[in-house]
Amino acid sequence: MPTISMFYGIIVRMYFAPSEHLPPFHVYYGEHKAVVDILTCEIMEGSLPKKQTKLVLAWAELHPAALFANWSLVMNGEKPFSVPPLQ
Repeated sequence: MPTISMFYGIIVRMYFAPSEHLPPFHVYYGEHKAVVDILTCEIMEGSLPKKQTKLVLAWAELHPAALFANWSLVMNGEKPFSVPPLQ
């Protein structure tokens, strides 16, 4: 699963998943995992600590075009590009 961004110990990944109905990205922070919907910027599955949730959702709201472009790439079997981290 390609990593598209890393910041503050948070790893964001996206991968080819044709069975996924909404375009998600996957977030890892320590032992925590979550799946986030690109369209709504809401956690669909899993959980993160409150602070990391706020950071991830703020990052996603800053980069919707890059997330949708990456979703198109992975759905076509191509490698996604890196998205700038939250600073």
